Amino acid sequence: MLLHSDTQLNQKSYYEASVQRPAALPPLQGEVRADVLVVGGGYAGLSSAIALAQRGYQVVVLEADRVCSGASGRNGGQFIVGLASGQGPFEDQLGLAAARQVWDMSLDAIALLERRVREFDIACDLRKGYITVADSPRKARALEAEVNLLRTRYGFESALYTSHEVQQHIGSARYRAAAVEDTSGHLHPLKYGLGLLRAALALGVRVYESSAVTRLQRGEPLVARTAQGSVTARFGVLAGNCTLPEYGPQVAPDIAPRTMPVGTYIIGTEPLSEAQCQSLIPSGAAVCDNNFVLDYFRCSADHRMLFGGRVSYSTRTPPGLEALMAQRMRSIFPALQAAAVEFVWGGFVDISMNRAPDFGRLGTNLYYLQGFSGHGVALTGLAGQLAAQAIAGQAERFDVFARVQHRPFPGGALLRTPSLVLGMLYHRLMDRL
Repeated sequence: MLLHSDTQLNQKSYYEASVQRPAALPPLQGEVRADVLVVGGGYAGLSSAIALAQRGYQVVVLEADRVCSGASGRNGGQFIVGLASGQGPFEDQLGLAAARQVWDMSLDAIALLERRVREFDIACDLRKGYITVADSPRKARALEAEVNLLRTRYGFESALYTSHEVQQHIGSARYRAAAVEDTSGHLHPLKYGLGLLRAALALGVRVYESSAVTRLQRGEPLVARTAQGSVTARFGVLAGNCTLPEYGPQVAPDIAPRTMPVGTYIIGTEPLSEAQCQSLIPSGAAVCDNNFVLDYFRCSADHRMLFGGRVSYSTRTPPGLEALMAQRMRSIFPALQAAAVEFVWGGFVDISMNRAPDFGRLGTNLYYLQGFSGHGVALTGLAGQLAAQAIAGQAERFDVFARVQHRPFPGGALLRTPSLVLGMLYHRLMDRL
């Protein structure tokens, strides 16, 4: 979601600067009826709407701001196999067979993303290739263990490189190991989201922008009220961020404590030469390290370095953000010492306690999709498909996720953010040590 507290920062998004948005869709006015109400016009909401419309349902989407103005249009653009939590929560709670099913569904999520890009002719600069890097001997051992576990237990192959071999894949002396695979990749997230919007509208989905839900009446039927209208529907899908105080309390207060808003930030350099980009990341892959407080980066289609990191658990933009991000980028890539930073932006992702996605039901006809924890580019598409299948009476795959137990963040509304900030300081210290 947007960092509403820093309008100037939001205006410096490379993604917004590099697309031409269509004219704003009108807000909801008056009373309308639908088979399914979708709250949230990001990836999860639009994907749900597309999957439902393809099954013949009449769908209405209510978006509080502009479509993909939140995390879906501001993220790092990396679509990644697996989940932010790893496989541990599923193995521990549900067993190996269910964990394998979840892993296979994460592969299905990437296949679905690529299929929709082809089917709806979405020009979003999609490129395959992904590198996970480790910047210490301890992290290198952890990366090797993860590569071996995924190979032996899930049949997923990554090529592991160590010592001098690493610099064949990334032009930095910082890293001790690199795992390279070509299932994951990256894209322009806002171009992708606006492509989903066009697809949804073409399928007959009614999408209303600037239509925040002020009250949701549960039951059969559901009734959602906005400032100027209402939607009555048989089913509902909550696909916005129920954590943020602007939206959560009036829509779904009972699930809001299960996720936390975490700020993450990205800078974009001036255009580099194609040769420069190739010297930094020869394969053109997306890159992410395996620290708890991680860095992630890639080169855009127009040869800019897009470098992300510097999370904030306090919902406040860190002071001196641009300088701190640029310093971090240049410490990894000294060759970018003279490269000017032209863009800096950020936003909130919703994380769960165990970093596993949080999907479930409220009553018999209201579904929710949240807690993507930074792995939402591909997984949101699958989530929307699973919600549509569940509404159509085929809930087996949805229920694998719904069975995972989630705990609320400790401390209640007043203390959970300070508690998380202290925990974050501990993990940042451990990464440095």
